[in-house]
Amino acid sequence: MDMLGSTVNAIAAIREEWYVVAQKRLDNLTKPLGSLGRLEEFARRLVAITENKSPILDKKVVFTFAGDHGVTEEGVSAYPKEVTPQMVLNFVRGGAGINVLARHAGSEVVVVDIGVDYDFGELEGLLHMKAVRGTRNFTKGPAMTREEALKCIETGITLAEGYTRKGYKIFGTGDMGIGNTTPSSAIAAVLTGSPVAAVTGKGTGISDASLKQKVKTIEKGIKVNAPDPKDALDVLSKVGGAEIGGIAGLILGAAANRVPIVIDGLISTAGALIAYTIEPKVSDYLFAAHNSVEIGHKAMLDKMGLQPILDLNLRLGEGTGAALAMLMIEAGLKIYREMATFGEAGVSDEIIN
Repeated sequence: MDMLGSTVNAIAAIREEWYVVAQKRLDNLTKPLGSLGRLEEFARRLVAITENKSPILDKKVVFTFAGDHGVTEEGVSAYPKEVTPQMVLNFVRGGAGINVLARHAGSEVVVVDIGVDYDFGELEGLLHMKAVRGTRNFTKGPAMTREEALKCIETGITLAEGYTRKGYKIFGTGDMGIGNTTPSSAIAAVLTGSPVAAVTGKGTGISDASLKQKVKTIEKGIKVNAPDPKDALDVLSKVGGAEIGGIAGLILGAAANRVPIVIDGLISTAGALIAYTIEPKVSDYLFAAHNSVEIGHKAMLDKMGLQPILDLNLRLGEGTGAALAMLMIEAGLKIYREMATFGEAGVSDEIIN
């Protein structure tokens, strides 16, 4: 069996009894029942995902996948494609938003060149896992071959497997790629069945006129390629991107290894939707970091039944929202692990509840 097939077969549904185990402890902590809201949900889900009565998140990592997009030829971004390698260098040097917020969250950042149209040489601090050297302009044909798209997914699975073996307990997803809100919106339209205009936003801050051009570009790409919404690999190859495929693979690999994974904004959620279309059980392992200002983001979260943790008007990407959400998720776990029970504190639960 191939890597993708064996990974999908390894993804198991969450067992209800583990939610019960976590809920029993949560209900015995010195607080009114359910009074810590979603923090309790986070703890309950971590226990069930890991099948561990007292999990820890001592090793955290955000993967920032980078790739270029041929569709930038259509004027869909406010920035030229040369910015992609420039930002990759910024990530490696530790100077980007994701570096700052990951340090704050106590998470490592792993920068992955999965599809940048640039030769970085032997750059220390960068994972060289180039599956494609930029995608092709999908208004003229498929962005990638099916084989290239599969290679992107397999790259993400390989990372998930490797970092699970290294003892990392939670993954976050991030991205970098000028023009990548365009393929992400295309994926949103195809897989949610929404009109392109309803899931396409301004990305890096393009003008109203450029937004209209972006919508037309996506509509043309979908018409030219006719991606099959029942075949995630077909959608990814025809209108997707390398970093989106890498994120999809990372999610599938994380779920197969019972590792919780925090998805960032529009691009990460497009990757998550690809993974979900391949195997819907992955949604049990996903934490949606935030609700982006990009209008296609919510449509994809709704499709997967995910409720975002934060709503901060973010639209940077890189994994910044995932890093911030890790703080909230870990807060819920600390409540679960460190808060005293009624018995330990000598408090009557009849009075509190």
